Amino acid sequence: MPYALLRTGALALAFAAGIGLAAAQQQPPAPDSQQKSQQEKAQQTPSGQMGKEAPSSHAPSAAPPANAVFVNGALAVPGAPANTDTVPAKFSAKNAADDALITVAYTFKTLSDDERRAIFEALKGQPASAVNADVGTELPPGIELRPVPNEVTARVPQTRDYRYAVGNGRVLLVGTSRIVVGVFGDANAPVSEGRR
Repeated sequence: MPYALLRTGALALAFAAGIGLAAAQQQPPAPDSQQKSQQEKAQQTPSGQMGKEAPSSHAPSAAPPANAVFVNGALAVPGAPANTDTVPAKFSAKNAADDALITVAYTFKTLSDDERRAIFEALKGQPASAVNADVGTELPPGIELRPVPNEVTARVPQTRDYRYAVGNGRVLLVGTSRIVVGVFGDANAPVSEGRR
């Protein structure tokens, strides 16, 4: 009796597995002409040829409905902020620049203009090195780094435990790995946001 029950159970299990296997082997439906055209067009781009983008990323987008809550990743309701960190980089130049910024540099990205000016004014007169670097650049071992003075850390607490170098009219804040995490210059001179 138990043997017959075990045999019947094994046969039922094998039957169910066979049906599942047959369903998994079915071919997907053939793409329509528009999908096929989009796929062929996407495969002609450099990133499409290397497999870095989905073919649908090149598909023309339809106009959003008039009552859409989100448009291009941004809230489209009355009173919503215009540009937030939730908007995809392909729709926001600010977020695209943020994506290119190294993570440790975010500490200084949110500083106010007064805090940036205070850092520059307090440290610009220190001995300068022949260094010209942007955020994300690793400084060579020959560049002398000094700890940020207490009067600066009292005014801008985010600078505590960082070191700095002065060069090319700019103050460079450096982390423990000798990578530049903040660049502060004269308010009239353009300052690079850095690179990845």
